[in-house]
Amino acid sequence: MSRTTSDSPSHAQNAAVIASSESPLNSTNSAPITHLPDQPIVVIEPRGSWRMLDLSELWAYRELLYFLTWRDVKVRYKQTLLGVAWAIIQPLFTMIIFTLFFGRLAGLDTQTGGIPYPLFAYAGLLPWTFFSNALTNSGNSLVGSANLITKVYFPRMIVPGAAVAAGLIDFAIGFVILVPLMVYYRVSPSWNLVMLPPLIVLITILAIAVGMWLSALNVKYRDIRFALPFLIQLWMFVSPIIYPASILPSKWRWLLDLNPLTGIIEAFKSALFGHPFNWTSLAIASVLTLLSLVYAAFSFSRVERGFADIV
Repeated sequence: MSRTTSDSPSHAQNAAVIASSESPLNSTNSAPITHLPDQPIVVIEPRGSWRMLDLSELWAYRELLYFLTWRDVKVRYKQTLLGVAWAIIQPLFTMIIFTLFFGRLAGLDTQTGGIPYPLFAYAGLLPWTFFSNALTNSGNSLVGSANLITKVYFPRMIVPGAAVAAGLIDFAIGFVILVPLMVYYRVSPSWNLVMLPPLIVLITILAIAVGMWLSALNVKYRDIRFALPFLIQLWMFVSPIIYPASILPSKWRWLLDLNPLTGIIEAFKSALFGHPFNWTSLAIASVLTLLSLVYAAFSFSRVERGFADIV
């Protein structure tokens, strides 16, 4: 007994190989026995608190991002009667209501710089609808993917990122109404349209940053899911969506610029209508967006390792 227990691992492996080769169940067609490599293929190490974002790891899981994005799109419109038409209905009917109350009754249609108020409102509601839906979906994404998080290892940032990426499809569908509106009101585009892709990227980064931060908070504090709709509603009214930023006195304009959506949405309207850009406001929005992304990535990485225990 003492000799048997003192056999080295290599001897035990050789004995197992010999026993298996002499077994009558083996045949010449059996699969060859493979040995494990001396060095591990994948090493999973704890991430240091200073490492905010591992781009190489995110790139390695890019296919998972694609599949989770496609899953969110299919789940959103599964067993719906109107399907993707909801991506058009939401901003369209909101535009009609705002036109009646704010455009006609409040008299904002005279302060839009010559742009018809329905078109002005829809141009602001289109990026806002994408942003608000992205925050709602990404903020609840980690809690909604609890079964996946507790069973499989992958970068958790992919989950809120996929929720934001799924909203880009609705964003693209929303342009189906914007183009006919510009044709109907005879608003011709200009070379300012070349700024649309960078602005879409900027608002997407902002949505990822805020959504990632909210999703991490929602895992630990479930009050977030109740407070989120209220916060989004407040954010809409402090953003120049249904009113132009020019209605504020110049001495108070800096307060509005502290909201990163101010520069993005104002630049979005300028790109569509050919108005001059407010580069100062856009620069402030860009800096605030990047700072938000850095802070959200740092905060997310600090609490990421405990998600599987408390989700």
